[in-house]
Amino acid sequence: MRRNLQAPLLRGALLLWKAEEMTYVPERRIVVQRPTQAGGRCVHADDTFLGVAYGIVDLLELLRRAGLDPEEVRLNDPMIKWYGGGPEVWG
Repeated sequence: MRRNLQAPLLRGALLLWKAEEMTYVPERRIVVQRPTQAGGRCVHADDTFLGVAYGIVDLLELLRRAGLDPEEVRLNDPMIKWYGGGPEVWG
């Protein structure tokens, strides 16, 4: 039986698989601020303001525009820092 070898651990990098090739992409830190009175949450990637999200669909669209694949985004991933409540809190 053949065993898969684990990829080397790289601090601050994600291993992404794309069309049979491996690519190392620096990990981005996503910050979702607490809801405003209007219900929106400001979203930043690293130090870049991405926009205001009013729900999960908006958040995923902002992350897609920032270069992340919405199919790969996990809302409980440690790279996403939530303030004022988690992904279930929108106003």
